[in-house]
Amino acid sequence: MFPERQFAPRSAVSLIAGAFFFVLCSGMDSRAEGSPGTCEDAAELAFLVSPIAPWKGAPFRVVFAAEKPLEGEIRLTAPDGSIAAQSQERQGGPPYFWFAEIKSPASGTWRATLVRNHAPVQCSTVAREIKVRPDAPPGPSSITGSTWPLHNTWNRATENLFSAWIEKLFDDPLDAEPSWPALHVVLRDRSRNFLFNHLGLGEDEMKIVLRPDCADLPYFLRAYFAFKMGLPFGFSKCSRGGGGKPPYCPQWFSIQSAEAARPPPPTPVPGTATGAPTPATAPLPAPKRLGLAASFGDFIGIVSDSVHSGSARTALSDNNTDYYPVPLKQETLRPGTVFADPYGHVLMIVRRVPQSDRAAGVILAVDGQPDGTVARKRFWRGNFLFGQNAALGGPGFKRFRPVVLGKNGVLRLLTNDEIAKNLQYADFSLDQSRLGIEDFYDRMDDVISPSPLDPVRAMTEAIASLEEQVKARVTSVENGRKFQNSAHRDADMPDGASIFETTGAWEDFATPSRDLRLLIALDVVRGFPERVARRPERYAMPKNKSLADVKAELENVLASELSARKFSYTRSDGSTWTLALNDVNVRAADLEMAYNVNDCVELRWGAPDKSDEASTCKRHAPPAQRAKMTQYRAWFHERRRPPRASG
Repeated sequence: MFPERQFAPRSAVSLIAGAFFFVLCSGMDSRAEGSPGTCEDAAELAFLVSPIAPWKGAPFRVVFAAEKPLEGEIRLTAPDGSIAAQSQERQGGPPYFWFAEIKSPASGTWRATLVRNHAPVQCSTVAREIKVRPDAPPGPSSITGSTWPLHNTWNRATENLFSAWIEKLFDDPLDAEPSWPALHVVLRDRSRNFLFNHLGLGEDEMKIVLRPDCADLPYFLRAYFAFKMGLPFGFSKCSRGGGGKPPYCPQWFSIQSAEAARPPPPTPVPGTATGAPTPATAPLPAPKRLGLAASFGDFIGIVSDSVHSGSARTALSDNNTDYYPVPLKQETLRPGTVFADPYGHVLMIVRRVPQSDRAAGVILAVDGQPDGTVARKRFWRGNFLFGQNAALGGPGFKRFRPVVLGKNGVLRLLTNDEIAKNLQYADFSLDQSRLGIEDFYDRMDDVISPSPLDPVRAMTEAIASLEEQVKARVTSVENGRKFQNSAHRDADMPDGASIFETTGAWEDFATPSRDLRLLIALDVVRGFPERVARRPERYAMPKNKSLADVKAELENVLASELSARKFSYTRSDGSTWTLALNDVNVRAADLEMAYNVNDCVELRWGAPDKSDEASTCKRHAPPAQRAKMTQYRAWFHERRRPPRASG
């Protein structure tokens, strides 16, 4: 077992053991039994078996993925001809996928079959054979000139498998509010991660530690999938924007050139053990040859040191970026698509739930926090901020730009024009650059729920999203309380706009960005009745009620729901205090000054001075920090985040 190692000041990543593997997925690898070439949609199925070399001592998983909403059943047939597993459960949309697992397979030839409903006879069955070894496969090794070997290309099939993997990884009931203390907790869960131990070396049981923030999270997930699947991967070093200009990315590195992106070692201090003089003739130590997985762990550390929120906020028309913008359509807003808000927060879509007769459609996404927490949340205006300001960069939904192997054997990124003309993608779009704020949210409403919504139900769901956001803040504030209890001094507070974007304890435990989003979310919920009145055609208005009647009913429901929904937080002395959502609503002005980790938790929840709730407060931020917060309060009161002064 490799010893645990830590990488990056913002994200910890430990070393994992790894191996080499052969990809078993391709749109053309799956074959339809009957008349080949006559079943176009069957030929477009992607197929994956994991691990890459199944053997009787380990479970194996099978995935079929399709672009179109096919109906059917997945079956796994054992070597003796018996059906060992079958399921009609189709997940996703799009892509759509079927999943099955055998926990204790017998050695021999297995058969994975997708039996399609309502298909021509010659297209009804798609099958693949799986050879299960009687013994453990040999371990793979690293190669020269690349962090991992390439065995596949990014295309519709591999992108669909990536989306299926993301959705399965973060799957939970719709009414759940899943949260994990770190990304590695998710990846270690073999019931979620169908690439668990995919390389056959037990690599996901060897102390993987992944604590990405919001900017790192999409890169970590994309790199992990690419590593396991033998796909190209790269990343850019970008500016953060500033001086009226958006972020831009002058340098791009890949698994062929990542060493050049490594930060230089710190300069030794003369007179210390590490700064002792070295003879000019002393040879530099040769770099240690790492194994395949060790190289991956080292690579992820370099990525973490290189990317940040500016990486996702580049101008939408820029070619030299890691992401490109997509149109706002159901088929493009799929798991693995990233959302960048203009103020620096990044989320990744993990599931789309279509609208039904009883409920609105839903888009679910995950994000990372500076303290390492990964949580799932719904798309709504309070979580997904949008705005047009060239100085802040290009916001909106984006996908990872495909990395391809050039004719010279060097990896490169596809340009916007190449993506637009590529039949495997063809989804580059500048539409979002032409949308105002209200237009963007109106368009998203139409995409998520094409049919008119019941206004009361729609507002109740918005309140539920606010409640989810408040409860997520409970975790962040509690982490700050624990930091206070273990720290020896106050966390340093940055100056100016840097309060939203910095490093160290302030980034990990203060909540200025989260609180700004919460204040915006409060505005959205409080203004929902007026929104319905502004756009009544978007809602299924009762025939026997006037618009004024509906608005009055919504205002009554709003007041009732805010009072009824409760949550609790832990006070400074360890006792529990319960609040209603309406307390947060009433204390909105106090929350404009509640983000400082050096304040007691009671103050961070806006407890009134000299109240019973505030009686346990024993800690306040230094006067100099309170003075800066007073100066910066206008940003929170006006619900705006200031642009950076320089890039």
